[in-house]
Amino acid sequence: MNPFNIIQNAANEIPSADKTKPLKEQIEGLLKSEKVVLFMKGNSEMPQCGFSANTSGILKQLGVSFKTFNILNDAEIRQGLKEFSNWPTYPQLYVNGQLVGGNDIVTEMFQNGELESVLKG
Repeated sequence: MNPFNIIQNAANEIPSADKTKPLKEQIEGLLKSEKVVLFMKGNSEMPQCGFSANTSGILKQLGVSFKTFNILNDAEIRQGLKEFSNWPTYPQLYVNGQLVGGNDIVTEMFQNGELESVLKG
């Protein structure tokens, strides 16, 4: 692997939440860190599940700038985000702080052309 890819990946991944704040504020801070945030297992260069790989791949294919948060590194965020969003599974895609959905919804929206307008709108 090229060392430049490692540096680029590090810039696209949110390394951690602000643990000095209450959980809800941590989540809101993560959501405000970028217009498009993908909470996933792993990161965009090394996804840890097929659903996360697929959703990340769709975003890359559309050429959208996005950041990832590896939920495997933070059990508190992983559980708290499920309650915050009322969405039980990962990955979870957010645009402008709003939940778009998981892999199935993102894939369907990509296939029918809706996703690109949501991401660029």
